[in-house]
Amino acid sequence: MAPERLQKVIAAAGLASRRGAEDLIRDGRVTVDGRMAILGEQVDAGLQVVRVDGNALPATEAHVYWVMNKPVGFVSTVHDRHAAQTVMELLPEETHDSRLYPVGRLDEDSEGLLLFTNDGAWADRLLHPRYGVEREYLVGLDWTISKEQKLALRLGIELEEGNARVERLDNVTPEEARKYLALLQPPHDQLHWYRVVLAQGWKRQIRRMFDAIEQPVRRLVRIRIGTLRLSDLRVGDSRRLTQREVRQIAGGSATAGTGRSGKAPTAPHRRDRGAESRETEG
Repeated sequence: MAPERLQKVIAAAGLASRRGAEDLIRDGRVTVDGRMAILGEQVDAGLQVVRVDGNALPATEAHVYWVMNKPVGFVSTVHDRHAAQTVMELLPEETHDSRLYPVGRLDEDSEGLLLFTNDGAWADRLLHPRYGVEREYLVGLDWTISKEQKLALRLGIELEEGNARVERLDNVTPEEARKYLALLQPPHDQLHWYRVVLAQGWKRQIRRMFDAIEQPVRRLVRIRIGTLRLSDLRVGDSRRLTQREVRQIAGGSATAGTGRSGKAPTAPHRRDRGAESRETEG
């Protein structure tokens, strides 16, 4: 087996995206043949022993891709000892042996479209800024946005990371608002709703931008990633992506086109509605 960059090897094993693998290496959680790993080093996974947190890399497995309509109150991570609930608890039992992890994040108080995979290269293509994969959100506010505030968002808000911009900012039509609000739990029709499209992906970017124009976000719902829309997936439900969706979301990447699960898409996984209501209250 030809040597490859260590972060690529870890991503291919399904433990994290390539950027997530870089963080594991920087944090000193990865060893190669018993020594501390170096970011960017080349390894031969067939000859060398790579361990993450003391555990050897798992054998390469079939790539799996899922989408969820995330409720409020769940943290977008695989493990978090400080979190009461993580999104992994919402996935069906059939995914538990696939070592899935969320692609990117939705904050605990945000909701909507969230992807899961064990394909690090595919996740990296969706997350890396150079590919410019758009994310579309519905933003619920207490007040309407003035022309001056809209202009400020379009020109860009200075954050610690740099100039934060929206690619698109529109009022949401009443018909479209009703369509998506019907999916929310609990529903909320007393807010002023706007569509925001981002190509950047900084931490809590929308909330920080709207705080800067004195318009605190009351509700934030992601309704699109790339070509994939939330559609009619109900809160807390999830389903397997079709291979066509996998290819299209990643812009036709080779990895996405060769997903190896070989399984047909399944119907959405339905959760107990009473349990869902309890978990999203407050």
